[in-house]
Amino acid sequence: MERSGQLIFKQYYLGCLSQASYLIGDAGTGRAVVVDPQRDVKEYLDDAREAGLTIERILETHVHADFLSGHLELAAATGAPISYGDAADVEFAIEALADEQSLSLGTVTLEIMHTPGHTPESICIVVRESAEASEPYGVLTGDTLFVGDVGRPDLLGANGWSPEELAKALYRSTRERLLPLPDSTRVFPAHGAGSACGKNLSTETSSTIGEQRRSNYALAPMSEDAFVSAVCEGQSAAPMYFAFASHRNREDRPMLDETTAVPSLQPEAFLDRRRDGATVLDTRDPQDFASAHLTGAINIGLGGRFAEMAGQVIPAESDLLLVCDTGTEVEARNRLARIGFDRVLGHLDGGIASVPAVHLRAAGRVDAERLEALAVPVQLLDVRGPGEVAGTGSIRGAHLIPLSVLVSRVGELDPSRSTVVYCAGGYRSSIAASTLRAHGFDDVYDLLGGFGAWDNGERPVDQAQPV
Repeated sequence: MERSGQLIFKQYYLGCLSQASYLIGDAGTGRAVVVDPQRDVKEYLDDAREAGLTIERILETHVHADFLSGHLELAAATGAPISYGDAADVEFAIEALADEQSLSLGTVTLEIMHTPGHTPESICIVVRESAEASEPYGVLTGDTLFVGDVGRPDLLGANGWSPEELAKALYRSTRERLLPLPDSTRVFPAHGAGSACGKNLSTETSSTIGEQRRSNYALAPMSEDAFVSAVCEGQSAAPMYFAFASHRNREDRPMLDETTAVPSLQPEAFLDRRRDGATVLDTRDPQDFASAHLTGAINIGLGGRFAEMAGQVIPAESDLLLVCDTGTEVEARNRLARIGFDRVLGHLDGGIASVPAVHLRAAGRVDAERLEALAVPVQLLDVRGPGEVAGTGSIRGAHLIPLSVLVSRVGELDPSRSTVVYCAGGYRSSIAASTLRAHGFDDVYDLLGGFGAWDNGERPVDQAQPV
């Protein structure tokens, strides 16, 4: 937590979703706001209490599509109102904020800046240590400006705006509102590298206006038409859950209690619910999953970008049954809740060892040497993103289908053929292989070590671009 004069400032960075949120307070008055909160809100409450702050407002820079925001949970816990820019269209009560409106926390002031482009209602928030400060402490840029990029203008929920219209608005927002700020102004975005809300996000979680003016491709001098082309081209496919999360963030939906236990289901009850159509989500390490798992289960290891990956391959309204390492079921439930996946029926009591062997199977895995030595050609599937493939090439003859669109394009593959799936290092390939098995593919393997294990400088690599 940073202190500068009366200003108290903290960035929270959630690496598994590449999402940043903020606590801003005034030490003199004890008044504070939270910006773009994640859904499990205990950390904000604890930190505010420790710093002697009272959260009096929740600010949203826009209606998010990549995670389910915690505005309702935080409002219920604090009694604070929720605020968006006045172009926001949501189903719950808000205190709308006008362009150039000033919010005083005491000495510390916040200035609202309407910056449509990523979405029509997007705002940025200029933070000043005092109303008289000649230069801002920083600007919270939401998804309008990232470190290294700007927000993509082609996501859903744009209220009838086309991507081109939003891109033109984004051009004006960056040039007319953000770039006039002093070069020393610190930039605090809502996302970093790994987020699908842009295509060139940096691993840095903050910057300055001056650094972005010099290094961000989207802020280089160019015409409006050139900007529209630059930011609209080359965007990856939006993950399957984005439309659901965007809609859910507008709703007066049920709230998460992040502390409650996940129901524990005995094997018979667990299997009954699976027969009723619930999806089994196995959150163990891919190697443990490969050794033994429930037939039809989807493997998404809890150690990676768990919720995001779940949202890419599992329909949002699915009933879910969890297979977890002991003691991790609450973490799994809460992480799923961060993208709005709330229909967790329970977890398997006793783990996979408690299930009769007749319900279990093993998953095939191959290393690069074995794949190279196979006498019979197999169906190869590369589930990396287009940028990854363009940068390295792919195994010769592979189908190029990013994980984010695999479910919608599974019909392009032949379920009767032996199939080997790979990604960069192995995490996503286990997800994809288990997804194919759940869709009726019987003979599926994933490549240990991914493309990195294959590409030794001697094995054949195809440099063709993905489609």
